[in-house]
Amino acid sequence: MTSLGDKGSVQTQTKVLSQDSWTQVSCPCCVSKQVEPLVLIQLSDSVQPVTKRWLISLIETSKRHGGAALLAHPGEDECGDVVVVSAPRCTFLKATEDLGLCKKYHNEDMVAFSYHDKDNFSNVDDMQEFLTLAERQYIVKNELDSLQAQKKQRIPGIPEAPGVLEAWENICQKLVRAGVIKDIFPLHDQQRLNDLGRRWYSKKQIWGQPLDAIQSYFGSTVAFYFSFLDFYTWALVPPAFLGLVLTFLLPGGGGVVKEQAGEGVMEEDDDGPSVSGHMVQAVFSMLWSTLFIELWKRRSSSLSHRWGTLNLAERFAGPRPGFHGTLGLNPETGRLEPLFPEWQRQLRVGLVSLPLVGLLMGLVVLGMTCFYHGEALVQGFHQDSGSLFSGVLLYMPSMAHIVYTNMLGNVYHAVAMQLTEWENHREESSFQNHHTTKVLLFTFFNNFAVLFHIAFYKQDLPLLRKRLASMLIGNQLVNQCTEVVVPFIVDRFLSAPHKKEQEDDLEMDKLRAQRSLPPYPGLFAEYIELLLQFGYLSLFSCVYPLTAVLLLLNNITEIRGDAYKICKLFRKPFSAPVSNMGVWQTAFEVLGFVSVMSNCWLLLLSPRVQEFCLEGGISGKNIILVAILVEHVLILVKMVLAFMIPDEPDWVRIKREQIEFNSMQALGQQKL
Repeated sequence: MTSLGDKGSVQTQTKVLSQDSWTQVSCPCCVSKQVEPLVLIQLSDSVQPVTKRWLISLIETSKRHGGAALLAHPGEDECGDVVVVSAPRCTFLKATEDLGLCKKYHNEDMVAFSYHDKDNFSNVDDMQEFLTLAERQYIVKNELDSLQAQKKQRIPGIPEAPGVLEAWENICQKLVRAGVIKDIFPLHDQQRLNDLGRRWYSKKQIWGQPLDAIQSYFGSTVAFYFSFLDFYTWALVPPAFLGLVLTFLLPGGGGVVKEQAGEGVMEEDDDGPSVSGHMVQAVFSMLWSTLFIELWKRRSSSLSHRWGTLNLAERFAGPRPGFHGTLGLNPETGRLEPLFPEWQRQLRVGLVSLPLVGLLMGLVVLGMTCFYHGEALVQGFHQDSGSLFSGVLLYMPSMAHIVYTNMLGNVYHAVAMQLTEWENHREESSFQNHHTTKVLLFTFFNNFAVLFHIAFYKQDLPLLRKRLASMLIGNQLVNQCTEVVVPFIVDRFLSAPHKKEQEDDLEMDKLRAQRSLPPYPGLFAEYIELLLQFGYLSLFSCVYPLTAVLLLLNNITEIRGDAYKICKLFRKPFSAPVSNMGVWQTAFEVLGFVSVMSNCWLLLLSPRVQEFCLEGGISGKNIILVAILVEHVLILVKMVLAFMIPDEPDWVRIKREQIEFNSMQALGQQKL
């Protein structure tokens, strides 16, 4: 909720803009003495005044006449290169219903908002209390994205070729391609941002985050990430404690390895316990990953209810800006919009996208194979010659593999984006999920293929332990540098003169000052980092029990570093309302199942297990059959645990069913 201090910050921000220049609304309930600037449209420096006036008129026009029904302000200069956008009350309320957001009813229950029943909702007359800042800004962006040309027309002030709008073409995308619009981004509220920073990354305690304040300012997408990061960091405490015990307190339990000369054989002390430490760690990791995911899903559903995103209705909203198809009536909503057959999309995914992704995955494996082959050749050459030149050549396979992987990664990311665009997904969430899945597959292969090769093909546990330790320590050092040191240097030294200039110039346009900040790169890299961490821990930690300890130490600073970056170093990002982490949650669940197979194989390679099998006279074939049986039993245990732990707490399930029932009743009353 927005406090009185927040309202004061809005009044301070609007002093930069003349209130008389805002769009004048005709609806009595939408008239306001103070209009809150929410979104800034940055235009090209060479934009013609006639083009800017045409865009403003389009933003102000009602939806019935092809506009966005928003409020526009030309900035300090009618001929300038900015347009500031807000929205009237009715636009906010109708968009809230279209998004399926839940809001507090007069009895304090969270109910799916209905425009026809708006008077029974709390704070419905005050948009700063009724909607969060992130929701208000997303609604404005969503309305701008939905602008479509009603008929073929020419954009004023633009040359003939790029300035022609086809019927039902997305207007904002057309203006971006024509070079009229450079960027669209939400505006920071500096006072609220400073207050959030003091409560978030400036406080001294390690644990706990102001999640409700984060959700209110940055939106549920960002809030779910930081909530998951906080939950995951807490969940690392038990495996970290176990890792310390196995490494330093349990004799032989840390999986201390001794390599025999010239052999990749793992030995353990004879005086150690009958159960190997890494056997304990393997079983614990499998059970821990299941409990972690199931408990997070319960936590996620609770947050979704608290933030009003439990009943989102994205598929009934308008199509995303990049969607195209044959114009027709949507059979579900009855609206006139582009239509694209689902079977064509499935054919594109199955016959084109999947084979291409598989081909690129094969190139990853090919690169790894060539690396090992080249490494063996160079080592043989060095042993024969022993010269300085051959010693330098020892580094060439690694360098070539790094260059090859980076080039292939750049190509793959571009191909993944083009394929996802070509698949033509209607909803934004579907587009993001398919694109994320493609990139995840490449990331998984790229980061874990070498470890799987060492574990399953070479069956060299000492080498696996060394490689895992080096990757963990190296990644953590690089991460600490990028997450803590670099942001500190940028903010304190590189950005300091710019900040001093803003403080000295009292007449500086505060809205324009935000354009100097770089756009926020998104949470993709942050989720990838957490997924890789989870993979290292759940798949291979049994050979290196200190994995969880290193990850815990890293994540304690990760929370504050990520918070500092998003508040200080970047523009404010748009954040769509979401009910969970989406495809990322599925990725963590899949890794949990893969961990069962990985840990079963590593258990099979355990010296204790191998010694037991040799003493019992069990053949290699029977050992594999026993391993498969144990794997299926553990997967069954995993499934039983997942079934026994509901994804939603009972009170959330009851609230969700109440929301669905109330929505049905409201629909029936609306029809009557």
